[in-house]
Amino acid sequence: MEERQDVRLTAWVRGSVQGVGFRWWTRARALELGLVGWAANLVDGRVEVVAEGPEKSCAELLDRLRGPGTPGRVDGVVERWSAAKGGLRGFEER
Repeated sequence: MEERQDVRLTAWVRGSVQGVGFRWWTRARALELGLVGWAANLVDGRVEVVAEGPEKSCAELLDRLRGPGTPGRVDGVVERWSAAKGGLRGFEER
């Protein structure tokens, strides 16, 4: 049986992504993919997304963040991959 190795995706999304339901939309997509973490508005207008779970699911969330179906307007996404830290439950809007 293959051992599941979780990862952490941290993504910073810039564009018109605050006040348009972006965090709610991101939470819904993350929960569909079985991920835990959060989406938070930053003071500079970006949204920070932190998601932990299987690498394939995190990569799918990243694709959706960059895709055409997001609320608002995404001008760019910067990503960082790392080992999962654990201790997260559910997916929060912060």
